[in-house]
Amino acid sequence: MTNQEFFILSQSNEMVLFEREANGEIIERPLAGWRTSLCSAEVNCQLGNWNHQNGSGGCFGALTGFALPDGAIRGVYAAWVSRSRLTALTTEQKKGFLPLSPDFIVELISETEDMPYFHLKMQEYLSCGSKLGWLIDPEEKVVYVYRPNVEVQKLQNVNEISADPELPGFTLDLTEVWEPQL
Repeated sequence: MTNQEFFILSQSNEMVLFEREANGEIIERPLAGWRTSLCSAEVNCQLGNWNHQNGSGGCFGALTGFALPDGAIRGVYAAWVSRSRLTALTTEQKKGFLPLSPDFIVELISETEDMPYFHLKMQEYLSCGSKLGWLIDPEEKVVYVYRPNVEVQKLQNVNEISADPELPGFTLDLTEVWEPQL
């Protein structure tokens, strides 16, 4: 299935989330539960506010598809791509899925998905060019930090995390992720 055919499939099934593995296998992703969605909105809000202040790139939410260099098409809960990479895209590349791996990605472990899947996905993003990734487990209050050619760092019970030097000045306040105010 081509990227365009996969895009059409995704658009015609709005209530189903799909990803495509690098080998071409299409997998159906479950919709997130309300708590995961609440945490995702908080992460995207903080990332978007940071980006709005400095205008250094573009922020993308959970429904964005990224066509990775290895052939996979993935979605993440939050992502950021530098302005220079976005402006370098051709008019044709700006249609459909973004043909790149984000500079920065955030995944949230939800009650419907398993940890091994996310670890593999994070490694795939790094191998395709991402510079920084955070895998956040709200239930366990753990953040796994991924950088190319560096061992995964596990942070437990931290109230904030900095994205320096990849995203200078961006610090995520995790208090609303750990305990959303309702």
